[in-house]
Amino acid sequence: MSVKKVVLLGSTGSIGTSTLTVAREIPERMEIVALAAANSVETLAQQVHETGVKNVGIYNPEKEAELRALIPADVKIHVGLEGLIQLAQLEGADMVLVAIVGIAGLHPAFAAIDAGKDLAVASKEILVMAGELVMRAAREKGVKILPVDSEHNAIFQCLEGHKGLHSGSASSAGAGNVNHEISRLILTASGGPFRTMDSDLLESVSLEQALKHPTWEMGRKITIDSATLFNKGLEMIEARWLFDVEMHRVDVIVHPQSIVHSMVEFIDGSILAQLSTTDMCFPIQYAVTYPERLPNNLKPINFAELAKLEFEAPRRDAFPAIDLAVRAGTKGGTLPAVLNAANEIAVEAFVNKKITFPDIWRIVEQTMDTHTWNKGETLESLIQADQEARLIAREAVGGK
Repeated sequence: MSVKKVVLLGSTGSIGTSTLTVAREIPERMEIVALAAANSVETLAQQVHETGVKNVGIYNPEKEAELRALIPADVKIHVGLEGLIQLAQLEGADMVLVAIVGIAGLHPAFAAIDAGKDLAVASKEILVMAGELVMRAAREKGVKILPVDSEHNAIFQCLEGHKGLHSGSASSAGAGNVNHEISRLILTASGGPFRTMDSDLLESVSLEQALKHPTWEMGRKITIDSATLFNKGLEMIEARWLFDVEMHRVDVIVHPQSIVHSMVEFIDGSILAQLSTTDMCFPIQYAVTYPERLPNNLKPINFAELAKLEFEAPRRDAFPAIDLAVRAGTKGGTLPAVLNAANEIAVEAFVNKKITFPDIWRIVEQTMDTHTWNKGETLESLIQADQEARLIAREAVGGK
């Protein structure tokens, strides 16, 4: 098999650095041909020197001169959103892996699909905000949508080979082959640091407590989302579109060990699960090398040491994010974009110690209740809903 040439958008974050680790492990199968970051110039420059790429993107135009001074003169710098779009359509690239936090990844994702590139998705906003549009565009262009999130990658693996349920990508699952045989997609959740905490005590939890995730090392935003369970709610909406199932067939179970990454229950009662140790390099490698599996140096599971696997129902009354996400995913249209935008504003306010931890859910719900819904049939309408939701959520934060 030939080397897969990958454009990595969001190279300095946790997913980006894990992707570079995978590339080092399998150089005969994976080559990074372009990198992009928002602001982390020094780290990005180090990555340019390591990989030898000739194309690099910096989202913040004010950082261009600083980056220019740190990298070879023959490396072309692509600036701003337009620069990300250019990289997403880079000639000779086979795949674009989008690991950008926020809505900045939306236009590059569509640009990659339009250019016929396979799309590896690590940014939740792409499928939460525009899942229906993304999957439709992928089917029309015949490109693969490959999930990088451990939960969706696990479901993808569980469905592989099941009577052609997907043949080469989650996008062909969206074509609706034998999805009637799926009873439930079961996403696993660690439960976060407050899994067993009395709900009355959540009002007084600190930022430092919320950032202490029990099993994963992640960025600040996604770690807070894991604590509120919004991370799992957003993943439910992603799964709804990736695998073309209704929201009522997407479920969540708390699994503190984070060894079972997700499961698929079929209508005959059979359940398939994907297990591995907690390392994002596993799903990243599979997304890049699919449909092949390659050996690696990652730690295998030792079941004797593990001893037991625990599961419990999420506390939906204490952590209402899941129900808010079900509401948004069921209604569809602009509401998922509103939920996502309001959550971003609320998390930012919590990080800046302007609101309490439970205020995150309250602000999201208030924003969803205030928003004037529409079908969200274009990317522009979804982005407008996102912007309007941010204004509503900021007003709600100011009222606290």
